[in-house]
Formats: sequence, structure tokens, C-alpha cells
Amino acid sequence: MSAINERGYIHPDMLVSTEWVAEHLKDADIRIIESNEDPLLYPSGHIPGAVQVDWTTDLNDPLRRDYLHKDGFEKLMSRIGVTPETTVVFYGDKNNWWACYALWVFHLFGHTNARIVDGGRLKWEQEGREMTKQAPAYPPTQYQAKNRDDSQIRAFRDEVLKHVEAKLPLVDVRSPAEYRGELLHMPNYPNEGALRGGHIPGAKSIPWAQAANPENGTFKTADELRAIYEQGQGLKADDDIIAYCRIGERSSHTWFVLTYLLGYKNVRNYDGSWTEWGNLVNVPIER
Repeated sequence: MSAINERGYIHPDMLVSTEWVAEHLKDADIRIIESNEDPLLYPSGHIPGAVQVDWTTDLNDPLRRDYLHKDGFEKLMSRIGVTPETTVVFYGDKNNWWACYALWVFHLFGHTNARIVDGGRLKWEQEGREMTKQAPAYPPTQYQAKNRDDSQIRAFRDEVLKHVEAKLPLVDVRSPAEYRGELLHMPNYPNEGALRGGHIPGAKSIPWAQAANPENGTFKTADELRAIYEQGQGLKADDDIIAYCRIGERSSHTWFVLTYLLGYKNVRNYDGSWTEWGNLVNVPIER
């Protein structure tokens, strides 16, 4: 696989290599963050100095279906020793989909000084790099967060309805079987409560994992990505796009690809996704 700067991305600085991480393990102005689907992976071994940010307990409100608010984000950043000037570097399992999800939530609070480790946990392990079971302890910081801004990169159901009515582009990043309504959940996962199957009318089926190389989890080149999204599905860089999946985790990966690797200016993640849409009364569904 070519070096990151040789792949033609619009914002190659949003990615760092495993080699770069290995060289910056002790940099005080960098915080490495592991975010996984499986919370048991981190205690079983992680990159030295990396902290864990769990998508369930750290990023979500415990009562409402929503993300944490300003005070919760400040407490999280203080706990993991991050200041507004700290560069946060995310990596994780599942081709970095949860790492991209965590980065997307950080962006809601304006902490855009963030990167993704190309290849994530899989590539780090494949290369036999150092791992530890020791969780680091960093001095707490006094982090002053911005109020969460949902207006730029997050979409809600009423906005999606207007999007459908205007026939603007929607990207369904779930599996083809979910898109067709044959499954109400990801393959090999339990059903999580959607009452109806199918997809939002007009949505294009572009499974999220097509953007990654399956052998090591790295992102495909810009030309390969354009072949998938543009030549294959007719998307354009100036489109107003909403991406969705099941709860917004897989679609955050696609949001990252379109926004930073291909330079699209107006991409939002509908985190209500199919667990909301598939349960809404009297909304349109296609199969």
C-alpha cells in the first residue's frame, strides 16, 4: 500500500501511519485513543500510552438517546488528560469504524485537532508492534469545551424527511441484505428493535466497508474511492449528502471518507439511522 501522502486524498493530514504513531508514543501534546466495538479488547492489550474511550459509557447520555453534553465532554477530556491544544489520534477495531465514530462526536464539540490511525488496531497487530495491558494515568486537565453543535455534521429525522422530499442524495452504508429489507440488523448480529426493514427512499446502497482494504484495514486510494462513490453511484463533491446506517456508527466511517479523504463539503451523519427510521410511524420506506 502506498504512503498516505501518495494516495491522492484531499486532506491526507487527517490520517497517520502506524510508523508515525510508534515514533510519537511519548509526545506530551498527543493523546492516542482506542475506541472499539468490543470493550474487552483494550484491557487485553493496547498501544502503550493509549487511553480508552468507550462509545457506550463515555460518548452517550445514559438516559436519553443522545450524546453527552458540554459538561460531560469536559469531564471526559479532563479524565484522559486532553487540552484543547492536544492532538487526539484515534484507532480501533472493525476497520476503524468506532474510531471514526468517536472522532465524529469529538467534532460535534469543536475538537477538530484529531486524526485516524490508518489501518487501526488490525494493522498495528499485524506488524507485531508493542502492546501493553497497563492503562496509563495522566494528570487531569481543565478542559473548556464549546457547546455541542449538531447543525453542521449531524442530521435529524425531520431534516431527513425534507431531504427525501427534495430528492437529495442519501447514502445507506449498511449491508445489502439490510438495504433490501431482508435483515433488520447487521449480518451475524442480534436484532436491535427495528420493526420494519428496507431503506429510506432514494438512498444509494454503498456499504461502508468498501472504503477499506480488508487485508489490513487501511483506506483505499482516492481514485479507488471515487470509483466507488462517484463513478459507481454518481455522487459529487458539492452534493448535500446524508449518510446513515443502524445507529450512526458505520455511517460515521463513510462521513470521514467523504469529508476528509475526498473533500466533500456538505456531508451529515444521521445517527438516528435505521433503529429510528424503521420504527417511525408513517414514514416512507423502500425495498
